[in-house]
Amino acid sequence: MTISAPKMTIKRHLPWPLQALLWAAVLGGGVALAVWTYELGRNNLPTLQGDAGEQLSELAGQVKKLSEENERLQTASNASQNELKIAQAAQAQLAAQVKNLEAENNRQKEDLAFFDSLLPTNLGAPGITIQRFKAELAGANQVRYRVLVMQGGGGTQQFAGNLQLSITVWQSGKSAIINFPESNSADLARYRLAFKYYQRVEGVLNVPEGATIKAVAVRVLDRGQVRAQQSVDL
Repeated sequence: MTISAPKMTIKRHLPWPLQALLWAAVLGGGVALAVWTYELGRNNLPTLQGDAGEQLSELAGQVKKLSEENERLQTASNASQNELKIAQAAQAQLAAQVKNLEAENNRQKEDLAFFDSLLPTNLGAPGITIQRFKAELAGANQVRYRVLVMQGGGGTQQFAGNLQLSITVWQSGKSAIINFPESNSADLARYRLAFKYYQRVEGVLNVPEGATIKAVAVRVLDRGQVRAQQSVDL
């Protein structure tokens, strides 16, 4: 052995039984730590589960309360809608009644004026007059009319004649006049007049489709001669 020989290192080796014991101790400590962690989590779990249960119960109560409130509001809304429909129907019915009463009132005024004119002080001079004439549109191509013809001077004799109506229309870019009744009409009797004091005539006239009604005129004819006439613009 000389000075140039390699260095030697001396290591201490534990006997294998001691090494096995040491590894067993480390493994046992790890298992003990895992068991302690598991027991700690299991002991705290009931508290967590109790808190979550209370929250779920509280949320369920809120959902139930909101559902009941929603049903109550829906019921109130339906009741309000029904009341509104009833009120609207009643309002429409009242409006129709008011319209009918106004029309009836106007008719009564006309009748009152007519009967007032029949008083002895208002008989007027002898002759045929048109006391009332009213014409109005009844549709796009219809005219409703009412005529009251009177004989003044006490009506000493029977009057016999006929009524003639004329409608001025605008059609195909020009003005035209349509007479009622036509010469070959089948309802000539409808326009005949025969009275001693007065006669009321009313009806509906039809004009061709597309014609615009401008005015309506009425005449009382006696053997082809005009005894009285009136007109109204529409």
